[in-house]
Amino acid sequence: MNFFTTGQVPLQAYLLVAAFLFCIGIWGLINSRNAVRVLMSIELMLNAVNINLMAFSSYLDGDLIRGQVFTIFVITVAAAEAAVGLAILLSLYRNRVTVDMERFNLLRW
Repeated sequence: MNFFTTGQVPLQAYLLVAAFLFCIGIWGLINSRNAVRVLMSIELMLNAVNINLMAFSSYLDGDLIRGQVFTIFVITVAAAEAAVGLAILLSLYRNRVTVDMERFNLLRW
């Protein structure tokens, strides 16, 4: 089947894009010292998961909307995570005047 003539993008294309975004998120999570960049990397990884959910839902479920429902739940959790994470970062910035992850030593003895 040639996907150029049918107008349908194959599942592998969505999975490759999602894997690429997830790898960028992992790389940003590991290599970043800035706390805002860490939160952005987590959001990027959650968006890669959403792409996978939507792609598998479209290709496997067809008429059912299970993947879309799970995607809405992931977006809701991501919004709550971003709000709580930014509130914690704002509090830490007010106390420490930095968002550098290596300078946060509040839980050390």
